[in-house]
Amino acid sequence: MSKATKIILCLVLLVVSFPAFAQIHRSDEFHERYTLKQVVVLSRHNIRSPLSGRHSTLQRITPHEWYHWSSAPGELSLRGGASETMMGQYFRKWLVSERLMQENEIPDEGAMRFYANSLQRTIATAQYFSSGMLPVANVRIEHHCALGKMDSVFAPQITDDGEDFKALAKQQITAMGGEKGMLGIGEKMAYNYKVLEHVLDMEQSAACHDGDTCHFHTDDAHVYLVKNREPGMGGSLRLACQAADALVLQYYEEPDAMRAAFGHTLTWEDWESISAIKDWYGDVLFTAPAVACQVAHPLLRTMLEELKHDGRKFTFLCGHDSNIGSVLAALEAENYSLPKTIEKKTPIGCKLVIEKWENAEGQLFVSLNLVYQSTEQLRQMTLLDLENPPMVFPIRLKGLSADADGLYPYEALVGRFVEKL
Repeated sequence: MSKATKIILCLVLLVVSFPAFAQIHRSDEFHERYTLKQVVVLSRHNIRSPLSGRHSTLQRITPHEWYHWSSAPGELSLRGGASETMMGQYFRKWLVSERLMQENEIPDEGAMRFYANSLQRTIATAQYFSSGMLPVANVRIEHHCALGKMDSVFAPQITDDGEDFKALAKQQITAMGGEKGMLGIGEKMAYNYKVLEHVLDMEQSAACHDGDTCHFHTDDAHVYLVKNREPGMGGSLRLACQAADALVLQYYEEPDAMRAAFGHTLTWEDWESISAIKDWYGDVLFTAPAVACQVAHPLLRTMLEELKHDGRKFTFLCGHDSNIGSVLAALEAENYSLPKTIEKKTPIGCKLVIEKWENAEGQLFVSLNLVYQSTEQLRQMTLLDLENPPMVFPIRLKGLSADADGLYPYEALVGRFVEKL
């Protein structure tokens, strides 16, 4: 076999092995067989400032100055608003092309719903998205609590902390660490911690000089499950997650990559390693089956109600990465790793999109996709349209068989929701 033939064969195998790098394309033949009838979106908010202010613990673990944000801690940034508007504009172009709506539609009462958690970043994300999708409709964003208070539908809280549940949940969580249990959970991030410590220059930080901490430790992670509270974690993984979150957001917001990395030159793999700390933290807290079904229960119920709502053609629910992660875990999504983003599970601004399709015989089918802006699209503020779309990644569910078009029978998905409620 010649060297050229070997290279071609390797490239073919690479494409076959990683089909998710291709965008989903609905062919003319597909559209001859199916008509889009409804879309239900569960969205993560777009780019926000870190949850902790610049003068919090984040400042003590690095000698460097964090980015000066355009928004208060935890609120949507100006860039986040612009990015979400562009995502809404893409959805407008897509839904018009599918004839689910008109170009400048003002929807009939009840035909569309925009419902957000009662935090600034989620309400604002929904508002910017609606402005891009329905620029002349003057959409009112539905939210049910005072500004800054978590809505119970979006709050991923423990509702049953009985001993049987705790035992099962902790068994499932520790199993993520393999034979070493919780120690293994920390050890999975050993290399990632080193990368993060290097970028932060932790050994030169005030926290290190004061004798508090110079390193992230792999042996101190612990999880607590308390009724009416989110699953929580203590130890280095929690602190590392806060720092990784702030760095990733800084990378999105700061155009100069070296300044975003506090003067360090980082590779794509380095940024993936830093972001993986956040992904792992979310997996440990929210994706154990017993925990996921419990914390996702209110959203599963709401999403099912929307899917079965007569006359509803579009729903936009805006929450958090924990919402998408727990919903996918509860629905038994197959494991996945998203391409072209340093956040491999639930990137900033990503959307779980459930499409309901009808064939000529009146049978209903559904597909589930994660729609998100690539890291480069976020950093470059790339305009989105049908010729330059966001990433679209198909989600597969364990135990359900998709047809050749990647669609599940509608009743099969409804059954999965009902099973988990």
